[in-house]
Amino acid sequence: MSEEIKTNVAPAAAAAARPERPARPFGKKRFESRRKVCKVCAEKIDNVDYKNFQFVKSFTMESGKILSRRITGTCAKHQRQITKAIKRDRNLAILPYSLPKK
Repeated sequence: MSEEIKTNVAPAAAAAARPERPARPFGKKRFESRRKVCKVCAEKIDNVDYKNFQFVKSFTMESGKILSRRITGTCAKHQRQITKAIKRDRNLAILPYSLPKK
């Protein structure tokens, strides 16, 4: 019996079907996001006060939910203070728990 060398036709056909795309430059990311800075640290506020409800309200959604650190960019220390202030304001009826559904 003679041995036959088989050629694989499928990869050559697949390579011909799609065009070559240029490679990305090495080390360059596709999307570079700016690092978020804690608003409380930037304004040099030591303690978040529940009486400053305009500032505290900026960390809530329109529906009344508390925004996360990932969205606002606050540090862990100040996020805990903000959460405590929002909960106090809700309890004192300064901020609503939620808006009424329409």
